[in-house]
Amino acid sequence: MTQPGSAYSLETHKEKSETHTISVLVDNEPGVLARVIGLFSGRGYNIESLTVSETEHEAHVSRITIVTTGTPMVIEQIKNQLDRLVPIHTVTDLTVLGDPIERELAMIKVAGTGEKRSEALRLAEAYEAEIVDASPEHFIFQITGEQARIEEFIALMQPLGLVEVCRTGLAAIARGPERM
Repeated sequence: MTQPGSAYSLETHKEKSETHTISVLVDNEPGVLARVIGLFSGRGYNIESLTVSETEHEAHVSRITIVTTGTPMVIEQIKNQLDRLVPIHTVTDLTVLGDPIERELAMIKVAGTGEKRSEALRLAEAYEAEIVDASPEHFIFQITGEQARIEEFIALMQPLGLVEVCRTGLAAIARGPERM
């Protein structure tokens, strides 16, 4: 029998799950996004947020920003497997680089009249949300910022007549002068 804490202890060490933001530069061509998503779904990895857009029109390069969760070993596997896919140029774990700039856009539809309508307007002003559509019965607010701030705003709108939410997913970029 082994002593607790000895080199031969039978206790296993469980790694904690972490959330990482991974940025991937790819050729902007048909099927690339499907291959990236297929890598995740085929191995049972979850994508919490996904944004894609062409960022260098002349070079036909797109940036895919993926937020995923896993143990450090799983995150490393994801990065290694992404790096092997063609036509991927670079895979950068923005979380490992440290403190990336992360923003999201959300449109929030709120229906209500009277006091609830006034409160929704007051909160929208406090959160610097813009009114992008309005009628006597509803508002559609647009808010950009960190995910936590958007979550707070949505939670505050819930009792005031929240009808619908549409979110873009996270866009992120590393700090500093270096190119990805």
